[in-house]
Amino acid sequence: MATMQRTHRRPGPFAVLPLLLASLLLGACGRPGSPPVKGPQPDRLPAYRVDAGFALPSSATWERARKRGRLIVGAKEDQPYLGEKDPATGRYSGFDIEIAKMMAASLGFQPSGIEFRTIASANRETALQNGQIDYYVGTYTINDKRKKLVGFAGPYYMAGQSLLVRTDENDIDGPQDLDGKRVCSAAGSTPYQRIQQDYPRAELVAYDTYSICVDNLLTYQVDAVTTDDTILMGYAAKVPDELKLAGEPFSKEPYGIGVPRGDDALRFALDDAIAAHEKNGDWKKAYDATLGLSGVPAPKPPAIDRYPAN
Repeated sequence: MATMQRTHRRPGPFAVLPLLLASLLLGACGRPGSPPVKGPQPDRLPAYRVDAGFALPSSATWERARKRGRLIVGAKEDQPYLGEKDPATGRYSGFDIEIAKMMAASLGFQPSGIEFRTIASANRETALQNGQIDYYVGTYTINDKRKKLVGFAGPYYMAGQSLLVRTDENDIDGPQDLDGKRVCSAAGSTPYQRIQQDYPRAELVAYDTYSICVDNLLTYQVDAVTTDDTILMGYAAKVPDELKLAGEPFSKEPYGIGVPRGDDALRFALDDAIAAHEKNGDWKKAYDATLGLSGVPAPKPPAIDRYPAN
């Protein structure tokens, strides 16, 4: 039977990475073809044309943002190459951050008119319902349960649950190999629940953040970490000599942009913006400059689900 272990938060989640990165850098170039260990570089990120004439008076959310002079966007801060915050500069970077910037440009806001705010997964719906944020971009899977609480534009990316293991691990090539293995995921997350339900012989370990799971993987305390492949790709890219993805994704996770439920004007405007940035090449440029640094080529964007107003 699957078990769950909780521990107190330790100082410095993902703390072993700096030491590993230092050893990689001191050891010359690493193996040929390895993805770079550094994150997205500001000077290599695309710029997005701001629609200065855009107006959306039918959206209460957009009107509030216009009056305050900036958009407040919910994001993640601990997901490399997706949504990561530099503790020294406070700058957010990653593919989700670029998607948020594209949307802001299409809504008429300059980059200086975006305020990113870290919102934990468990608080996303509340933050949108209470007006703490205008929209949310952060590995936010669209599903029917969440649609009852918030609206979704997109999807802008199709992820899938996968497994992260150490490069010296040869016995795990998919979830069918998890019997008796210690598998770590975020407490209460969909990936945790899927392993618990579909692969009950795995020994589940749960923490508040995936970064702590990865710490435990690098120090041989667990055998695998499971969540969306996009998140795991980012961690693997940080230390490619130490970590790798095992097997193929075993679920479909359509990432959407969360908006306040009922603000269909904003939702439809963001759907239009996603389609436009996919067509003009911005989407692929953003992927290549961020998540593409993991070594995985850009996939074809998923079809946008323009579901009816509710």
